Amino acid sequence: MPTFGNGRRVAIVAGLRTPFARAGTVLKPMSAIELGRACVTELLQRTNLDGTDVQAVVFGTVIPSVLAPNIAREVALLPILPKGVQAFTVGRACASANQAITDAADQIALGHADVIIAGGAESLSNVPILHSRGFSDVLVAASRARTMPAKLRTFGRVRPRDLRPITPAIAEPSTGETMGQSAEKMAKINHIPRDEQDQFALRSHRLAAAGVADGRLTAEIAPAYVAPRYETVMTADNGIREQTSYDQLAALKPVFDRVYGSVTAGNSSPLTDGGAAVLLMSETRARALGYTPLAFVKSYAYAALDPGEQLLQAPVLAAPVALQRAGLSLRDIDLVEMHEAFAAQVLSNLAGFESKSWAARAGFSHPVGEVDRSRLNVMGGSIAIGHPFGATGARILTTLCHELRRRDGQFGLLTVCAAGGMGHAMVVERA
Repeated sequence: MPTFGNGRRVAIVAGLRTPFARAGTVLKPMSAIELGRACVTELLQRTNLDGTDVQAVVFGTVIPSVLAPNIAREVALLPILPKGVQAFTVGRACASANQAITDAADQIALGHADVIIAGGAESLSNVPILHSRGFSDVLVAASRARTMPAKLRTFGRVRPRDLRPITPAIAEPSTGETMGQSAEKMAKINHIPRDEQDQFALRSHRLAAAGVADGRLTAEIAPAYVAPRYETVMTADNGIREQTSYDQLAALKPVFDRVYGSVTAGNSSPLTDGGAAVLLMSETRARALGYTPLAFVKSYAYAALDPGEQLLQAPVLAAPVALQRAGLSLRDIDLVEMHEAFAAQVLSNLAGFESKSWAARAGFSHPVGEVDRSRLNVMGGSIAIGHPFGATGARILTTLCHELRRRDGQFGLLTVCAAGGMGHAMVVERA
């Protein structure tokens, strides 16, 4: 674990999130900043932590506001926190919350801080819409024109094509491939059948529905009072389909390769709005303040590969490094939480864990090994729950820590794939 020789252990004290809502639905009126503030406020209230004890806020987001790009600082300006709290925003695509958490853990391990809130938020209902370059040039030129006739002449240069809006694309700038196209390619390369993908998606929904029914999943959720009127209150995720069946999933048409494809809307994670945060402390400060940690950060690792190869396979390179740094093997791991961007991606990652060639690429002579499915994503995953890009990592960590405690496990492994061919893995140890 990150101790830097000074023996400071990083404790995961608590975690909380908003409900996750499919983009364009209940949480549409709320910005990512509002979602982040909502979960941080509730986290402080539920832990009964005095805001003056918080020394920093680290937050991740993937599609930032062009008007307020440092979401962490906007979240830190809550009235419940002192104005002197340090705050910075990080970005590592879908692993942005994980980056926030490991950056915070490093600061604590180094002795630079004792109490940090880390997490992320995303509103995919409110992505920025940009002007074309041609229209932007006209607007700048018009603003510099000194007379009204000159302004009108400038606007006369606008052509219909200049009025076409530009929205952020979920595609790789280096390859032009979307996430879905990359998942489709991985399904073909790794020979992942459509049937297995749909069965895995069904499993995700059923386990998530069970977690809602018995209260485990909802215990990690703070009700979201929807701005601006606050008349609507969302208390649970709205993407979980407890009534879905294999036949319904199998009936869906492929989206990214309509002729030979296997990746569908049903076996993919949906675009989602939501926020999530975790409270991290040094072990000594947590004990001094009277908190019993959920778990400790034992190790972590990041990895990357060519985005044009298998975009979402880098967790296979990060996991063995994280395990080695923890001094553990997969046999020691009680629970595994793996981000479900696509069923094809999860199944490809699981196959990669068993592959000698992928192990060799990571610098190891033996593969990580076969993951016991009964210990994998035991309350479902992103396919059912949803995937607000900047928040998912904090959700996964919170669930992993709670489930380790409930099941009396000792070690947990989480992995997250991310755009750009990046991957993350973390090992935690129950306190």
